[in-house]
Amino acid sequence: MPKTILLAVLSILLVGSIITQPDASFQASLQGLAVWWNIVFPGMLPFLVLYEIMLAFGLAHVLGALLQPAMRRSAPLPGETALALVVGWLGGYPAGSEAVASLRKRELLSRSQGQRLLAIAYMPNPLFMLVVIGAGFLHKPIAGMMITAAVWASALWLLLMSLLFRRRRSALAAETPSSESAADNQEAPKPPGLAAGLALALQGGREQDGRSFGKVLGDAVSGSVQKLMVIGGFMILASVLSKLTEPLLAPIAEQGFAFIGPALFEGHLGAYAAALWQAPGDSLAFSCAIISAVLAWSGLAGILQTGYAITGTDLKLLPFVAYRLNHALHAFILTLLLWKPLSWLTAKLGGSGVFPAMQPYESISPPANRLAAFAVSDLPTLWPASLLAAGILLALILTARILIGPGGWRGKRATR
Repeated sequence: MPKTILLAVLSILLVGSIITQPDASFQASLQGLAVWWNIVFPGMLPFLVLYEIMLAFGLAHVLGALLQPAMRRSAPLPGETALALVVGWLGGYPAGSEAVASLRKRELLSRSQGQRLLAIAYMPNPLFMLVVIGAGFLHKPIAGMMITAAVWASALWLLLMSLLFRRRRSALAAETPSSESAADNQEAPKPPGLAAGLALALQGGREQDGRSFGKVLGDAVSGSVQKLMVIGGFMILASVLSKLTEPLLAPIAEQGFAFIGPALFEGHLGAYAAALWQAPGDSLAFSCAIISAVLAWSGLAGILQTGYAITGTDLKLLPFVAYRLNHALHAFILTLLLWKPLSWLTAKLGGSGVFPAMQPYESISPPANRLAAFAVSDLPTLWPASLLAAGILLALILTARILIGPGGWRGKRATR
């Protein structure tokens, strides 16, 4: 009851704030819409569609059978989770959350495994870090590479620490077989060879789904667009909340931390605000560390998107939030620790002409008048890369359909 009353009061206050500040709310909505349309939508759509198609046609089962030994020894996680990691790390948040929720709904991993995978598969889009932040926001491609390296390395470091802690805990009290799902406990008889095992996994995954190619493609596109529309709504709401809470965060902003508000609510807008922020001593290294922490945190909008993705599963959001805070702290520290070594390495490589477009550490400095040099209306867009990825995806799908379909080459051979 108290929670319901609190939410009702906050909703009334939010509506009242929008009514009293219509112009500011409208501009904030446009800002969130611009980031979503130019960056998030084209960056995530190909990965979400491809992931659903791969699940439907059994390719996830093939990858699981291929990577099962390695994933069990390293994570330990089922082999199918490797695909979720790839989608999450390349597709940007919350593509990883969607992939993990899909695996959990199919009971391909247990609750504990899903909770662990949910934390490590949730990552920002690498194109956003490399292209938009590095070349667009900061005008320094090498800065985007360092931010990407710090965010990824901190995630791997946390994964390693969790594995060491898990193994130490398992040494004291081994897990019982009942803690795993039925899908993990059922072990199929070993096939005579690797090729036969992969073929059986592909056939089993395809028979489990059973939909036709047209149905799979239509469901994948419509489902992915629907998910992205929900994500866009969260981002617009977060942008409006960030604007309306500016008076509450004014004391912090007056101390020179104006990026706190956007970073609290939305990762992309927070990264943009942190890129415009003048760090103490005008240090680009400190600015990049703040951006890394913001991207690792992802904002309340990203967390709510994950909560929406895991609806209908038994996965919990609170451990995910704790991991996001931990990842943000480690990404901030690791960016500062790796800055000089990576800058020195880049300077050495750049001196030999390997990276002519990248500047060495001594010449890296924030661009003059950076506040006026960039506007949200000038956001770089991921649409060209998205259209290229979509074209390659369509070509691969059509080729597979021609070769493997009932009227294709393999289909004709099977009917002989």
